[in-house]
Amino acid sequence: MKAGFIRKAVAAAVIGVVGLASSHAATPHDQHDTGVKYRPDVTFTLRTDIADGKLVFIGEAGAIKGKVNPQLAVAEGAIVQINLVNGDGATHDISVPDFKASSNQLNTKGASTTIVFKADKKGEFKYICSLPGHVQAGMIGQILVGEGAAKPKALGAEVSRSPMETGTPVGARGPQSLTVNLDTTEVLGQLADGTTYKYWTFNSKVPGPFIRVRQGDTVTVNMANAADSHMIHSVDFHAVTGPGGGAAVTQAAPGSSKSFTFKAINPGLFVYHCATPMVAQHISNGMYGMILVEPDGGLPKVDREFYVMQGELYTSQPHGTLGENEFSLEKLLKEQPEHMMFNGTMDALTKTHRMEAKVGETVRIFFGVGGPNATSSFHVIGEVFDRVFSQADLTSPPIRNVQTISVPPGGASMVEFKVEVPGRYILVDHALSRLEKGLAGFLYVTGPENPAVFHTAEKMDPNSGH
Repeated sequence: MKAGFIRKAVAAAVIGVVGLASSHAATPHDQHDTGVKYRPDVTFTLRTDIADGKLVFIGEAGAIKGKVNPQLAVAEGAIVQINLVNGDGATHDISVPDFKASSNQLNTKGASTTIVFKADKKGEFKYICSLPGHVQAGMIGQILVGEGAAKPKALGAEVSRSPMETGTPVGARGPQSLTVNLDTTEVLGQLADGTTYKYWTFNSKVPGPFIRVRQGDTVTVNMANAADSHMIHSVDFHAVTGPGGGAAVTQAAPGSSKSFTFKAINPGLFVYHCATPMVAQHISNGMYGMILVEPDGGLPKVDREFYVMQGELYTSQPHGTLGENEFSLEKLLKEQPEHMMFNGTMDALTKTHRMEAKVGETVRIFFGVGGPNATSSFHVIGEVFDRVFSQADLTSPPIRNVQTISVPPGGASMVEFKVEVPGRYILVDHALSRLEKGLAGFLYVTGPENPAVFHTAEKMDPNSGH
């Protein structure tokens, strides 16, 4: 790239738009020295890539190196240069609409482009890839002008439930009397990096605890609503035969407790949730979980068990907005969630909790949908479910060799499969637009390669997924 061309472009940039590409050859006219001199006050280099199933920008150098969609902090009035390198081979560009700066498109891996602009107003602004669908796919970051340093990110409690918390199998024991204690709490939780939400929970996690009993057990449920709650809460167990599944007798005001006792008559995997009006809001905010009623003799032994539930959040702010997000009644009633997730948060099963298995092991997933509205098409990319207990029917023979299962809101299913090849396997709802709203999880399988089942001519990164 010729110096005269750069100077000419920068002169345009500080009054409006500039887009320079390394693939553009400078012409003799471009090389003409206009006398315009510039030196950027700050330079950032970003690379396009794919991370955790999303299209992203990744920092290439300095304090932002390796960071996904890094925040770029600059002083007011600074001349800012952003270099973009195409790292994935797809078509991309970079644009800062508030400063009318946009680049040309990069079409090949390794190509690069530059934008330069004057950050002449304070505030928080976005840099994006302007190609249709790329912002929704994850290519959006923040430029902070006037602070000189990044603002502290919004922090909340870790509310995601570990998928490894599946309780103790009942085995071959006989019926017993058991007690379940549930505390309903309202917690400012970490929805995503830099984003918080006021969750309503059972036992301060989403989903609530995995409750494991035996067919024929007598179960006493004690439910206490925290004194600092603002809402009445309750619990409805789909496994309960009785008024409201228990909800009719557990409507508890803040600071009060309720209890009831039921007999676990029907084996199966059942959802429980808050059933205080408006019920959909309580469920969406995180008040759901599952209870497993094991049949006489218990379940067959497997090597790994995981507890996974799908949920939705309806916020006034768009998906990806930093700071505290607030509930939107309008979006709930229109069934238009901004966020969809496994186990309560965007990062629950991708960063916070690591699901692992070894080659040759058998995996069982207890899967349920809290909802409150969306049916899930649950799928593990790169695996086939060897056995599916459809609708969580644990007494009928399972169906076999299934690719994707449909689970309604308030429903559940149990799947089992043997892992035979190492790698990272992605849990999704195969309504795949939901991936862009945060609905993904990882299962890491370690162990020796198995070329009889799968092999490639190239050596693969076992954490790369596909």
